[in-house]
Amino acid sequence: MLAPTNPYATPSDLPHQLPPFDRIRVEHHRPALEAGMAEQRAEVEAIATDPAEPTFANTVEALERSGRLLARAANTFFNLTSSVSSEQLRAVESEVAPLLAAHSDAIHLDPRLFARIDAVRARAAGDAAGLDAEQRAVLERYHTDFVRAGAALGPEEQQRLRALNEELSALTTAFGTHLLEETNALAVLVEDAAALDGLSPQEVSAAAQAARARGHEGGHLLPLALPTAQPVLASLRDRDLRERVHTASVTRGARGGEHDTRALVVRIAALRAQRSALLGFPAHADWVVADQTAGSRETVMTMLTSLVPAATSNARGEQAELTAALHADGHTGPLRPWDWAHYAERVRRERFAVDAAALRPYFPLDAVLTDGVFWAAQQLYGLELTERTDLPVPHPDVRVWEVRDEDGRERGLFLGDFFARESKRGGAWMSTYVDQSHLLGTLPVVVVTLNVPPPAPGEPALLSVDEVDTAFHEFGHALHGLLSDVRHPRLSGTTVPRDFVEYPSQVNEFWAWEPVVLARYARHHATGEALPGEQVERLRAAQSYGQGHATTEILAAMLLDQAWHQLDPAEEVAVQDVEAFEAAALERFGVALEAVPPRYRSTYFNHVFGGGYSAGYYSYLWSEVLDADTVEWFREHGGLRRANGAAFAAALLSRGGTVDPMAAYAAFRGRGPRIEPLLERRGLTGAEMTLPEDEAG
Repeated sequence: MLAPTNPYATPSDLPHQLPPFDRIRVEHHRPALEAGMAEQRAEVEAIATDPAEPTFANTVEALERSGRLLARAANTFFNLTSSVSSEQLRAVESEVAPLLAAHSDAIHLDPRLFARIDAVRARAAGDAAGLDAEQRAVLERYHTDFVRAGAALGPEEQQRLRALNEELSALTTAFGTHLLEETNALAVLVEDAAALDGLSPQEVSAAAQAARARGHEGGHLLPLALPTAQPVLASLRDRDLRERVHTASVTRGARGGEHDTRALVVRIAALRAQRSALLGFPAHADWVVADQTAGSRETVMTMLTSLVPAATSNARGEQAELTAALHADGHTGPLRPWDWAHYAERVRRERFAVDAAALRPYFPLDAVLTDGVFWAAQQLYGLELTERTDLPVPHPDVRVWEVRDEDGRERGLFLGDFFARESKRGGAWMSTYVDQSHLLGTLPVVVVTLNVPPPAPGEPALLSVDEVDTAFHEFGHALHGLLSDVRHPRLSGTTVPRDFVEYPSQVNEFWAWEPVVLARYARHHATGEALPGEQVERLRAAQSYGQGHATTEILAAMLLDQAWHQLDPAEEVAVQDVEAFEAAALERFGVALEAVPPRYRSTYFNHVFGGGYSAGYYSYLWSEVLDADTVEWFREHGGLRRANGAAFAAALLSRGGTVDPMAAYAAFRGRGPRIEPLLERRGLTGAEMTLPEDEAG
């Protein structure tokens, strides 16, 4: 029994059940999680032993209502471990992760429960159950979840599966912990401020502030971003410092010592291979993709490998041009990875008269949010966001907005956590504290987390072009959660196939650079001057430059993900050398360009070894097919219009997992997706690529 003084003991009485962050302490998490697991086990036991004939109400809907304490404790806990982590929180996480994996298995491997779900499904197939479309969708989702989790296995196989899941949970948690600590440890300390030549005054100030925060008075600290390519490389003129930063980035997790992740990578891949075999799949990638819109790993590999020749050819052409610029600077030898961004930025300045660093003053964070991200959402979806400063937050940097529709109806809460700090993992993401559900009577509480360098005291946060893109992208995920309009929590918001979940967020990036939106937020923070029209046109032209590099680096990461997760149990035992395996895979797929390393190398590929994208990192390009095609639809229908937003929301954003995503897309678009808009966007018009017939329509 959970102590009544524990903040998780009862649902929060704050708006929309926002967690009472001001009352939650480290010591509250584990007791709440354990009590939540115990409570749900009792609820599930009651369902499994119900003497009444299995029905949708007493089985599936009862499962949907179960686990409320566990959900509110787990949602809050794992959001905190990602964004305001501490040694104490990480210790709790390492303790509870295996317990939660075992708890999930206890439910999904309960033969009594599976028999009831199977019985309800059998009745529904004969239409005796009288279920509506959403009820059928959630029933089918539960049945699929149980089968994929091993419910049809025998007792001995299930016992082996439990052990694999428990170890995998512990190892993926450890990977994320090691990577956070390794990334913090490898932040580059610069003693000589002259070496920072090329950075803006705001960036230099942020580096000095970061150094002071770590106890380095007088120095400057350059923290590392999650991907291989570090943003500061575009601006830094000191080649030696660029090399230091790049080396720090690519050696994460591969230096030996307590934070080395190589053994974790090998073991995680091995256990996933073993689990897939146990579940009847040739490899982990087959198990993952079978539940995605792509359907098979062959489809995924056809897409990825068909793009390689055009992408690498374009990258080599860009490399030749940048090498000439390097040599013109008096350097000899080949273009190195730490040179690429610097000289690409120079080419952009010279060819398009666009200086990325000079654009920052036109992109203050508050204006990008209020007059860009939020305004576009208001125009498209009728949403009004009003900041609330009276509600508790998990960190002083976090802000809260109340969300209403154009009729004044409440739609939920939006939390924004924008600034980088040591306690936050790298990258950017959206998550939920509370999911929308008519069954439970809950509205969504969503959070977007970025890693923008914090500004100096009294100065505004100024965003780079990439950070503007990211802000719109992540709010696209938030819209997917905020506009959800479903009954069942299992189908709410972003609970769609992984290779579909990036689609709405990528569509939302489009609005960042539409002239009508840009004109509102792109104003100089000090003078109020609008970004000059000619700069806007040059910026749009410059964004198409460098797509060979951009596509090659992300293809390399996607193919590396597939290489690790297409291993079968017989192969995995032979993988001992992570670097050798990685090099061989990149060579085999034709993406081993020394000057264009993968967007993520294995040892810091948190998406797949610490997060939920294993064998699914291809999703970003797969979703971009739909995104580019949808952008064409918006253009054809007049762009930023309320009617267009309403149609997109009704067909896709509001539906969650209640409909087949590709069928919903085809109904919205009037046909299946076309690949040509993506190829044109990425400068790959020479690529020969088609979608499978059932996807292309």
